[in-house]
Amino acid sequence: MGYERNSGVYFQKDRSMRDAGRIAAAIEVLDTILNRHQPVKEAMRDWGKANRYAGSGDRAWISGLVLDSLRRKASVSFLMGEDTPRALVLGTLAHEWEMGPDAVAAIFEGDEHAPEPLTGAERAGMLAKLSGDAPLHARAEIPEWLAESFERGFGADAALEGSSMAGRAPVDLRVNTLKTDPEKAIGAVRAQINADPSELLTTAIRIPGHDPRAKSPPADAIPAYGKGWVEVQDIGSQIAALAAAPVEGLQVLDFCAGAGGKTLALAALMNNTGQLYAWDYDWRRLRAIWPRLERAGVRNVQVRAGKEAEALGDLAGKMDLVFIDAPCTGSGTWRRRPDTKWRLKDKALATRITQQDEVLAKAAKYVRPGGRMVYVTCSVLPEENGDRIDAFLSANPDFRAVPVMEALNASGQLTEEGALTLAACAGAHGALQLTPARTGTDGFYVCGLERVG
Repeated sequence: MGYERNSGVYFQKDRSMRDAGRIAAAIEVLDTILNRHQPVKEAMRDWGKANRYAGSGDRAWISGLVLDSLRRKASVSFLMGEDTPRALVLGTLAHEWEMGPDAVAAIFEGDEHAPEPLTGAERAGMLAKLSGDAPLHARAEIPEWLAESFERGFGADAALEGSSMAGRAPVDLRVNTLKTDPEKAIGAVRAQINADPSELLTTAIRIPGHDPRAKSPPADAIPAYGKGWVEVQDIGSQIAALAAAPVEGLQVLDFCAGAGGKTLALAALMNNTGQLYAWDYDWRRLRAIWPRLERAGVRNVQVRAGKEAEALGDLAGKMDLVFIDAPCTGSGTWRRRPDTKWRLKDKALATRITQQDEVLAKAAKYVRPGGRMVYVTCSVLPEENGDRIDAFLSANPDFRAVPVMEALNASGQLTEEGALTLAACAGAHGALQLTPARTGTDGFYVCGLERVG
């Protein structure tokens, strides 16, 4: 393929940047993320503004390399012997993108915009293999200080579970049964994009992962999304919402509604019956919920803004179900937001634990006798999950745990395989811990609770 020069950067004749320039850009962006503590999206946006010659294909290629470098940071830095942005990018090219040192050297050769030539130590790191006796944090792709937590949560599977969260995530869609049925929705989606019915849920659609070097078509641009037939929602999140079943005709409080993703799923599960109250401690997060409710055809939601006492005071002791999508570290979403893995510190975890205890205590007062709570986190850390339920039950003898599988089976939306797969995820208190390795979803913890009496 021939090349031509434009604005000081060598381009291929299809107007895309050469790979040497893309690799140099990835190193630059990764340096901004790791050393200036800037989120991935902001770092890529700022780089794109400063380098307007780069096309959308170039930005997708660079972003893919940056994200994979963050996903595999622990193992790559161990193999390369250092964790500089350059070492991480070169190591990821070798160990994740299967571009050995000779191939990378050939890309660099003769290109004035390429990074510095490979050193002998870098070549050795790119050829090294991760052995079974490597430290757990390197095999699990996690911060070293979390190794003990992963061992406690997953035992002998800690490395497998951690490594699975360093993979790339697919895009999942939830069929909005208020407007259409699964068969119609999958047909409409497939007309625009490659997609398959979920193996776990009858009302979910999966768009397979794509080559990180290529652009991915935005799921929210397809007509089915615009019509409100589907919502973008990880299947793990969809399963968490189904843990509220059965809820038709009931009084339900979504206590940490945020932008409304699970609110929409709950409204569909309720079939627009009963009353669903949506509230969040940060009322600004609720701003995004209004257009989503309208597009989805939801009619049974009351959005309650303001301070808790004023917004929810009349609901105390009256709710059939309180759904808690608790604030958490987000460790279950590391596939999608790998930069957050390396920003997480022990102090932040301690803060989240305090918040979770507070949320559970506050939400409990809205549950009527005989009513239920569903506690959900997008976390895989036992400190945020089972430990919090243990503490809550110890302090609240009027509550007991109820198996989540009872609710999921009552929803009628599990496939045969889904019922078997999810039942195998049940642990203490009948709660479920979903993970990429177990369920092919983001990491979610789901626990059911009932107020006795």
